[in-house]
Amino acid sequence: MEKVWFITGAGRGMGLHIAKVALAAGYQVVATGRDTDKVSNAIGTSDDLLVVKLDVTSAADADAAADATLKRFGRIDVLVNNAASFNAGYFEELSQRQMDNQLATSLVGPMNVTRAFLPAMREQKRGKVISISSTAGIVGYEFCTAYSASKFGLDGWMEALQIEVEPFGIETMIVNPGFFRTELLTKDSTQYAELTIDDYRDRRAAQEAFWTGANGTQSGDPAKLAQALIQLDKEEKLPRRFLAGADAVATAEQKIEVLRQQIEAYRNLSSSLAIEAPLHED
Repeated sequence: MEKVWFITGAGRGMGLHIAKVALAAGYQVVATGRDTDKVSNAIGTSDDLLVVKLDVTSAADADAAADATLKRFGRIDVLVNNAASFNAGYFEELSQRQMDNQLATSLVGPMNVTRAFLPAMREQKRGKVISISSTAGIVGYEFCTAYSASKFGLDGWMEALQIEVEPFGIETMIVNPGFFRTELLTKDSTQYAELTIDDYRDRRAAQEAFWTGANGTQSGDPAKLAQALIQLDKEEKLPRRFLAGADAVATAEQKIEVLRQQIEAYRNLSSSLAIEAPLHED
């Protein structure tokens, strides 16, 4: 039986690569995006392909996309939460609108889509939820407060979700990519802070130059990551977390070392905070 993969943000970047690789593997694919013509033109045609309009920030869109998937293919095997955006800037210079937009796309969006499919997965007693996060979900980066907030939230939600849905035969996997040559840093996906504060001026200029210059020079190959997801899906069980890229592995190792140092530096103080049992006189 051919597996059914549902992919958000499939019109470009990582999502497009995942959709193409899944189709090449012989799977049935539901490719989604806000602009269905763009998705269709990017992927091409196939009897195993269903293109569906989806704005992940809309719960109604998510429900409709899930219904269309189940009506066409009768089930869902793998959900890939991939759609993303990047609101870059120092926290004080990011407007509340930008913070809300970042969380809506990168955190609430995956929740909307996953919530729409969980009833079917529970009924099937199987299913996989893969969420594309970032190394910004492992460490907080300067100029990435909004993005890191959304990705830390995504990782925490997914970790907790796994415990809740595992009894139903549903698996989850967090993917933390490093720098991959996707379209996240293009003008269509990256929005810089709307506000300006003079104290940040020089650092902001340097950061914008870095992120603009990084576009198109990232070392990670998104096609290889897409192939890795296919390979991991074939494992007996999904890993809870997959670090994608040598830079992601190095980032995680560095975070582990920092945590270890912090634990040891304050172990005695951390361990001394319990309520003392009252002394009883004989």
